[in-house]
Amino acid sequence: MRFSAFASRNSKELLRDPLSLVFSIGLPLFLLVLVAVLNRSLPPVEIFKIENFAPGTAVFGFSFLTLFSGMLIGKDRTTSFLVRLFASPLTASDFLFGYSLPLLPIALMQAVVFFITAFFFGLPVTASVLLTLLVLVPAAVLFIGFGLLFGCLFTDKQVGGVFSLFVWLTTFLSGQWLPLDMVGGPIKKIAYALPFAHAVDAAKVALAGNYSAIIPHLLWVIGYAVIVFIIAIWAFRKRMKA
Repeated sequence: MRFSAFASRNSKELLRDPLSLVFSIGLPLFLLVLVAVLNRSLPPVEIFKIENFAPGTAVFGFSFLTLFSGMLIGKDRTTSFLVRLFASPLTASDFLFGYSLPLLPIALMQAVVFFITAFFFGLPVTASVLLTLLVLVPAAVLFIGFGLLFGCLFTDKQVGGVFSLFVWLTTFLSGQWLPLDMVGGPIKKIAYALPFAHAVDAAKVALAGNYSAIIPHLLWVIGYAVIVFIIAIWAFRKRMKA
């Protein structure tokens, strides 16, 4: 693994800003607890039941991986750190895998914390939770891929603005806060032409034990993740040649 040393360096860079890591878990966790408490106090709403909202919150938490990966690669480009590394034998794929690998444990930690918290608010402890964690991995890779792409295209300062638009778009079109069946029409069609609603639905059906319904949603997520990574590798190679 030629990129292992580079991945280790990126892990250290992420750990230098622990506040951001805490925020990436704390904000979605706060939303999960808030909605769970409100759903107990008020007439229950189907979309905000813990078994429906917990998977959506996990997917929402992955959006911070987009910010981390985008900022990391954008900062390295701005400081010319990458220019010096281009003299190494690492390929564009090696660089991007080196940026991605340290973020996967963070994604797993996020999801585990969310589901452990959900147990205290009535989520049944079943084997389906473990499957749901596995199903969420492609979604985490997808969000990391978007961050890498943004980092290749924009500077670290620009990534923050792009992320703000991205997180609003993904949250609205994932069906986490607003049932897409209720919205219907073109918005629902657009949402299901993108991967975010499929990521949430894949996690929901996995948690519900509806295993036969996982694959169709998961294929959308995996397909988009592959496409995004291919585009990011292409964009990174263009930067290497510039």
